Amino acid sequence: MSHLLTANSLTQLLVAAILGGVAVLIVAKIVPGFQLKGGLGSAIAVAVVYGVLKAVLQRLLILVSLPLVLLTLGIFILIINAFILWLTSVLLSNFEVKSKTALVVGAFLLAVIDWLFTFFVQHGAIY
Repeated sequence: MSHLLTANSLTQLLVAAILGGVAVLIVAKIVPGFQLKGGLGSAIAVAVVYGVLKAVLQRLLILVSLPLVLLTLGIFILIINAFILWLTSVLLSNFEVKSKTALVVGAFLLAVIDWLFTFFVQHGAIY
């Protein structure tokens, strides 16, 4: 009988949460108007909520807005991610994004940093 969450998958979730938190900290330092109250623990909470919302909503929002996604050659996905980031800021009191520009830039940087972390994890440089 296989277990839904193995020790390896729990480790992967923990690493993903920590790396997501580090990404949030990096973006909070770079992007004006992207404010995080607290340290790594707060950043991990933001990363977890953002990740869960992305997992639940992103595909549905892409499907609903497919004509715009196709028309913009996928760039509209950045707006979808910015919306999900805004929703994260509404749900968490320790996280605030003060402008639409900060939302879009923050969502873009989070995607780039996430891609870099994923690349390094898959190639054995991290974890």
